[in-house]
Amino acid sequence: METVRTIQSLRAALRGATRVGLVPTMGNLHDGHMALVDASVKRCDLTVVSIFVNPLQFGPNEDFENYPRTLPDDTAKLESAGTDLVFAPPVHEVFPASQTVNVTLPSLSRLLCGRSRPGHFDGVATVVAKLFNIVGSDYAFFGEKDWQQLTLIQSMVRYLSIPTTVIGVPTVRAADGLALSSRNGYLSDAERAIAPILYRTLCSLRDAIGHGDRRYRVLERHGRDALADAGFDVDYVAVRDAMTLRTPRAESERLRILAAARLGKARLIDNIDAGSARGNPSPERTAA
Repeated sequence: METVRTIQSLRAALRGATRVGLVPTMGNLHDGHMALVDASVKRCDLTVVSIFVNPLQFGPNEDFENYPRTLPDDTAKLESAGTDLVFAPPVHEVFPASQTVNVTLPSLSRLLCGRSRPGHFDGVATVVAKLFNIVGSDYAFFGEKDWQQLTLIQSMVRYLSIPTTVIGVPTVRAADGLALSSRNGYLSDAERAIAPILYRTLCSLRDAIGHGDRRYRVLERHGRDALADAGFDVDYVAVRDAMTLRTPRAESERLRILAAARLGKARLIDNIDAGSARGNPSPERTAA
């Protein structure tokens, strides 16, 4: 495995490569990231993992400076997993000047997490577009844990005709259901014991929908109340069309339940598939 830090070195290492897979990360790798690497290694002839803490996706009061940077540990894990190339550029290599051209998808970037993190998804879309152009990968692998991000990247690829196939990889969870995340490290022992309630709450809403409950706003309120009672500072709990992230409509095919909430210093996100939406009554009749 080779680690490169410049675009020129990366492209030289990729010259002549076929069936290239890209796994974009910000480092501090855990088993969720390694599932993405495994998916790429199985599908592709050459796997590139980028490790880049992207300043564009952090707000002014977020944790860019303190975000864990663990490159030696990360590269050891990646080599064991069969990664071929690690691209770990400094900020000035990716953004050599002030970034005045940005990618934005307002229909997806300004709802759910985008409401409380303005500009976050513009930063994500911009850096991912740059990585796709830098690497020229045939495939790119993203976790389903951040369903909004996955949906946005898939839409960006379609709209901009980027010749990269984006593949979502199922969320990796701890034994108690908590979705793996680098930010789980911010949880105290007491908070870590509470954190799985987020997943269990989503599962209870999914079960209610599975039994025919289509009162989406009522279910969302029940979810928020359950999380608040457990000690979470709730951002949102939402039942949405899985493709558009909008309120389900008669033409919606599948549902997704998404949530974001703070627990101590950690902002946790999660989502689950809520099954088929076919036969749902219209939102106007289900709104409470």
